[in-house]
Amino acid sequence: MLFKNAETEDFEIAFTFIKNLWTYNSYEKEVIRKVYQKVIHDPNSFVFFLIEDGIYRGFCHGDYFQTFWMSGLTCYVSSLITRKEDRKKGYGKSMLDHAKELALSRGCKAITLDSGLPREEAHEFYEHYGFEKSCYGFEYML
Repeated sequence: MLFKNAETEDFEIAFTFIKNLWTYNSYEKEVIRKVYQKVIHDPNSFVFFLIEDGIYRGFCHGDYFQTFWMSGLTCYVSSLITRKEDRKKGYGKSMLDHAKELALSRGCKAITLDSGLPREEAHEFYEHYGFEKSCYGFEYML
């Protein structure tokens, strides 16, 4: 198993993961490409792939930010995606373990994430990993 930091030339692979997870959303490829470029070059972000047997099995993106709530640096995992056929094989756990190592190395006090309401299997996975439900997430589109 290999964790590979995302690079510019990996965009097509990343885009496949993104559009296959949030199938209820539509994406303009070139807009996502610009976001991807910003994220992979942001020193307060991480983006990596999990590769096994030469196959890209998972994609993870997160950010580090200061919060009053956690009284310090927090890691927010905004994308944790495995291929549908690779779910329940330990890849998600491996990616969270890696994200946890990254967060600890940066001095984070916690890892937070959110998950869409319909993604009940993902919720079970996060709770089994050790995450606790802590809030409702809200968004206000501009």
